[in-house]
Amino acid sequence: MNSRFSTPLCALTLALAAAPALADINVGVVFSLTGPAASLGIETRKAIDLMPRTLGGEKINYIVLDDATDPTNAVKNARKLAGENKVDVLFGPNLITSGVAMADVANEEKIALLSQAPIEVAPEKLKWAFRVEPSAEIMVGRAVADMKARGVKTVGFIGFSDSWGELLLKALTKTTAEAGIKIVATERYARPDTSVTGQTLKLIAAKPDAVFVGASGTPAALPATTLRGRNWTGAIYQSHAVANKEFLRVGGKAVEGNRLPVAPVLVAEQLPDAHPNKQVGVELVKAIEAKFGPDSRSTFAGASWDGWLMLERAFGAALKTAKPGTPEFRAAVRDALEQTNKLVGANGTYTMSPTDHGGYDAASPVLIEVANGTWKFIE
Repeated sequence: MNSRFSTPLCALTLALAAAPALADINVGVVFSLTGPAASLGIETRKAIDLMPRTLGGEKINYIVLDDATDPTNAVKNARKLAGENKVDVLFGPNLITSGVAMADVANEEKIALLSQAPIEVAPEKLKWAFRVEPSAEIMVGRAVADMKARGVKTVGFIGFSDSWGELLLKALTKTTAEAGIKIVATERYARPDTSVTGQTLKLIAAKPDAVFVGASGTPAALPATTLRGRNWTGAIYQSHAVANKEFLRVGGKAVEGNRLPVAPVLVAEQLPDAHPNKQVGVELVKAIEAKFGPDSRSTFAGASWDGWLMLERAFGAALKTAKPGTPEFRAAVRDALEQTNKLVGANGTYTMSPTDHGGYDAASPVLIEVANGTWKFIE
């Protein structure tokens, strides 16, 4: 099978090329390129450079704005993209708080939002809000399944004192209860904090078999560093939101042996050949590393690429009935996204419906471990 990174978009491109010229397709992109979440936003942005600039002969513009890890800025950017740039879809952001806030703009302006963060919105706002990232419950559940298999009976939680930390704690509470594992301590810290000594001492005093760190990016290394500095030797689990090279650099030896659930692209070459996402993942890794250098892959770039695969189908369907830049085109893109069915991506497989605007297959994530400063596939 030919790589999609080196060949045209095949049948879809050929079919659309025969259509009359239309207006440009505009994609409004919002990521955290500066601020505390920049290590995630920069990774998520990488796939934008790999996305096609034309589809069926029509030009695609990607207008990228930085929200500086601030939901207020994310909303301002979304309004600018909708009002001034007349975008046909909103793409991003990488933070839940920003994504939930942008969902309001998407519904007001009737423009589909394809979030790279695992947002949850009220039913009345679901129509125009979609996500690429899997739910926290799916990913945390994969880690909890490994805890149970390893004989863990008690777990301590330390996570961000924000919506991401709360989401992960909620998922951990539900999945550990189902697995018969007891949460014996719950501690919080802020993203910019430079010390969690007090929280760590409380965790150690509770004597858990394992600790789950409900954080993201480089700040997630702090609890592991502090726990190992206090000679705590229990199992440490991280969320899937730490899966980037900077986390490994900052954590160093302290994060050796940490386990986490991730999208399969991060260890694409290590996957069994029968894994459904291996081929797409390997191709994406080759494309990213060809452009950004060795070990530049990430699940965040994988999420963006899978978002493009969804948009490719949606734009192709919408171009058959409407002109970009019009309300009709935006509505057609929304409708096509909702009809995504068994789309095989680098991060997972997706099937959406009117009641599920994420559609991530729960069988997609894999379990990995930090080994010798890199990621090792476990199962």
